Amino acid sequence: SGWICPFLEKKTNQANKVSFSNHKTKKQQFINLQFKKLWWEADEHYVRLRLSTKALKTIEKHGLDAIANKAVATDLNKK
Repeated sequence: SGWICPFLEKKTNQANKVSFSNHKTKKQQFINLQFKKLWWEADEHYVRLRLSTKALKTIEKHGLDAIANKAVATDLNKK
């Protein structure tokens, strides 16, 4: 739902766009989400996830199972 990473709970940031005259308008800074097909060791099949690039680096370091167990709203069986 929207621009949210399911593993790290990162989401869109509200920021100001500042012109030369210091006039501020609201803008959104989206996180870098990528679709990625990852191998899930527990069930021995691929799961397709929409992750932030920071989450991909964390999964490479710690493994998919370790990160999915920490994530509150992530159920890999549905994917």
